[in-house]
Amino acid sequence: MTRPVTVGLDGSAAGFAAAEWGAREARRRELPLRLVHAWEWQPYAHAPPVGADGPRLWSERVAREAAAELRRRHPELTITGDHLTGAPSEVLCDVARDAELLAVGTAGIGGLAGFFVGSVAMSVVAHTERPVVLVRAGTTADDEHRPGPDDRPASAMPCRPVALGLDLSRPCDEVIRFGFEAAAVRAAPLQVIHGWSPPAFFAYGVGAEQNWQGEMAAQEAEELRTALRPWRERYPGVEVLEQSLTGNSAHHLVEAGATAGLVVIGRHTARSWAGAPRIGHTAHGVLHHCPAPVAVVPHP
Repeated sequence: MTRPVTVGLDGSAAGFAAAEWGAREARRRELPLRLVHAWEWQPYAHAPPVGADGPRLWSERVAREAAAELRRRHPELTITGDHLTGAPSEVLCDVARDAELLAVGTAGIGGLAGFFVGSVAMSVVAHTERPVVLVRAGTTADDEHRPGPDDRPASAMPCRPVALGLDLSRPCDEVIRFGFEAAAVRAAPLQVIHGWSPPAFFAYGVGAEQNWQGEMAAQEAEELRTALRPWRERYPGVEVLEQSLTGNSAHHLVEAGATAGLVVIGRHTARSWAGAPRIGHTAHGVLHHCPAPVAVVPHP
């Protein structure tokens, strides 16, 4: 069964940016593109300006019109547009089961405020078992390529690197696989970032303890090389840049996102003591502050 690249649309500019990103990703992966808009009836305190059926009729046009526009821009793609009924987060989690990945749009705020990740997007990230990519409003095809001379179009330049964040304390094959595949289909370098922190007492150590910290850094770097070795052999055409860094992982990934075309992170599927899905502090920080599209890959 061929899994499509699926995009959740809400009629916003951010949603259409996600649809455009999804079209480019489907073309790279040679997969069909599926656009989905979920309609949930809501009571209105005031009558809609175009009548009681106005919101429903508008909802029915969202996926249909977006599909028509993307067919015009990407005639080589097989594109479908679906109008489904139900709570958007539940509908998107349901369609994600049959998708290669699900892309959704998020609004941009700018400056130090970061980005607004809506409740639907956060719910989908937390609950779905398939990779979810959050795409910022205003993201364009040019943002995926390295800047070049003024007289050369961005599309003629190589793709920006894919940044992959790894937590080696748990199995993460799904996350590594997604990162390598994303880099391979883009013919882009893969920048692997492993953030780690030494025990707190190292901050006050001197002499021999500083040597232990250096030994720990070497050990972390070697563990990263060991984890990536079979994947380098599986994807020999992907240039891999390894970075084992001390400090906050989210900070390093957000920093890498300033020059990356895509940032890939994992999400543990383990639930909290109350039974609720967990996104994690690192993923939460990256989702709200990284300027590049962010792929969240669930794993055990």
